Amino acid sequence: MRRGGRREAAARTSRAVSMPPAKLVDEILADRPVDIPAPETAKTLLIACGALAREILAIIEMNGLTDLKLECLPANLHNHPEKIPEAVRAKVRDARMRGIEHIHVVYADCGTGGLLDVVCGEEGVSRIPGPHCYAFFDGLDRFAEQAEEEIGAFYITDFFARQFDTLLWKGMGLDRHPDLKDLYFAHYDRVVHLAQTDDPVLDAKARAAAERLGLRYVRRATGYGELTDFITTAGA
Repeated sequence: MRRGGRREAAARTSRAVSMPPAKLVDEILADRPVDIPAPETAKTLLIACGALAREILAIIEMNGLTDLKLECLPANLHNHPEKIPEAVRAKVRDARMRGIEHIHVVYADCGTGGLLDVVCGEEGVSRIPGPHCYAFFDGLDRFAEQAEEEIGAFYITDFFARQFDTLLWKGMGLDRHPDLKDLYFAHYDRVVHLAQTDDPVLDAKARAAAERLGLRYVRRATGYGELTDFITTAGA
């Protein structure tokens, strides 16, 4: 591809797509920034990982939180966590330029090694506590209590079960180099599906992902965990 073509492709993938809740597409949430249309009365912005969009919108709807607006960064940033802090900073500054004062970040640390906290501190915004979404879905205390017993666990959420091919298999290059699977997963002994919903079809996808990795499958129903409290507090 010519240099100009690469720049044009990068611009397209960095440009936010507007998608109403009823028309969310996981493949786009995985790959593109997505803005969710909200009432003009919404004065508080949630900047979130695209992998959390459906769960956040469900919490907003269940609790009638009409003051909240949601904008998501691509879920595939998890394959490059070093990019998350500055991507969040750019979103915060863009929102401030649009006159939005109340902003909350719906990212855990997510492998940024504390750098996301530095950005949130510098920009004066709060983020949901926890090292990653697996912990706040499971509950921080519960997750910590089970950490030793589950030292060999590879965790997936509902979103990652749906997007296993895009985010993990292709994202880690296993579609091109399947022989790397045993190297990448040599120290894992199970896939733990932290399930936000009760969906047999999704459970089957998660089980198939575990089989593909050659790991034992464990399902644990978490619901939305501590995400609910963070979102409802932001919308209060």
